[in-house]
Amino acid sequence: MKNFLTPPEAKPLKTKDEVDRLYPKMRLQVFLGIFFGYAAFYLVRKNFSLAMPILAETMDVSKTSLGFALSLNAIAYGLSKFIMGGISDRSDARKFLPLGLLLASAAIILAGTKLGLYNVVTMAICQFLIGWVGGMGWPPCGRVMTHWFSVRERGTKMSIWNVAHNVGGAALGPITAFGFSMMLTFGYSKLASAQFGFFFLPAMIALLIAIIAFLLIRDNPQSCGLPTIEEHRNDYPVNYSKKHEEVLSTKDIFFKYVFTNKILWFVAFANVFVYMVRYGVLDWAPMYLQQMKGYDIHESGWAYAFYELAAIPGTLICGWVSDKIFKGKRGITNVIFMGLTTLAVLVYWKNGQGGVVDTIIGLFTDNHQFIDNLALITIGFFIYGPIMLIGVQALDLSPKNAAGTSAGLTGFFGYFFGTAILANSLLGYLIQADTTWEAYFVAIMASCIAAILLMIFISRKEYNLEREAAKK
Repeated sequence: MKNFLTPPEAKPLKTKDEVDRLYPKMRLQVFLGIFFGYAAFYLVRKNFSLAMPILAETMDVSKTSLGFALSLNAIAYGLSKFIMGGISDRSDARKFLPLGLLLASAAIILAGTKLGLYNVVTMAICQFLIGWVGGMGWPPCGRVMTHWFSVRERGTKMSIWNVAHNVGGAALGPITAFGFSMMLTFGYSKLASAQFGFFFLPAMIALLIAIIAFLLIRDNPQSCGLPTIEEHRNDYPVNYSKKHEEVLSTKDIFFKYVFTNKILWFVAFANVFVYMVRYGVLDWAPMYLQQMKGYDIHESGWAYAFYELAAIPGTLICGWVSDKIFKGKRGITNVIFMGLTTLAVLVYWKNGQGGVVDTIIGLFTDNHQFIDNLALITIGFFIYGPIMLIGVQALDLSPKNAAGTSAGLTGFFGYFFGTAILANSLLGYLIQADTTWEAYFVAIMASCIAAILLMIFISRKEYNLEREAAKK
């Protein structure tokens, strides 16, 4: 397997005319490969969240148990994103990403079988497998971005690429609703229809995209006979060295560039609370809307999709604001977007519940379902900007051949602590204990505030680093 995944060797450099002709074409090609490849990972990751209301109804499984099973997905994903990040930094992205997508599709198919749904233990095991192989998606994409796109353009390009997971996440809702409804129409039971719609159909689509991704992706420009992106664009970062093009040892990656990076650790802690909000809202939205607001499966499925779709313009605008208005200062941009996320969560919480916020809402409309959807759209619009910028910060804070591991560290904190421990397990317990969902929303709001405070601190550190660099 090691030889199979070894990065390709550099080919003889092409002529200048060939380089000028091929570089734009190859950049677009590899970008499309990682865009659609990464989008497909979201067709085979969060399926269990959408299936939970049906499973709770047909299998008499408690919300705490479902939250526990779901938490193992995030635990495995966080661990994998970190560990696989280290492996990806030493692997061919063209093979690494499709391999992960094939394995993730197989794991989703297993999760939808009678064995995978036998009891909460088998559900949890399958969710762990899904999370582990799902962690093979981000690191090769980060590797490709650092090799094919230079620092001064990376914020904008990353914001465009980052909407891939929103495209995949948004597509999952309608795809599963279609598959579920189609099987019900054919006379199958709710559980059988859920198996096909929520698990089997998305996996089949992801398998097809894995093949397309392999055909499009190339690991680095040198493997295509092209110069490095820094040389081609004459865009060298301050700390750039030709050693950054070398495949680093595992020891150097972890102990020289990642574990000793103090700012990276603060970014990782902020990511805990950002992910708690992201998945705390997303994973429990179908159940909240169906059980507390009376939505049917189609309405909650589209609300889930709206949340993801709103992230597309939100992420793009956040990247533009970070690059153009704040000149690459990610911290202050994150503070603003998280502040607006907090206001949207407050509206989502208080809509239809009485009180001052609900009274203000009533001045404009008495259509509570419209406000629920609008609040979810607004949360999705603003929360994914910080998600993206934290990933960009991780890439910027390390050499390109340690980028996957740096991003993996922040991802591990986000998924293990933010998603598995807080968004899945803690919130599942709170929802089971407090059927009014009040404790759930208090926890979400507290996480918003904690994220903002950490981002303010990071912003100050970011400013100090820039000022010190300007003195040199």
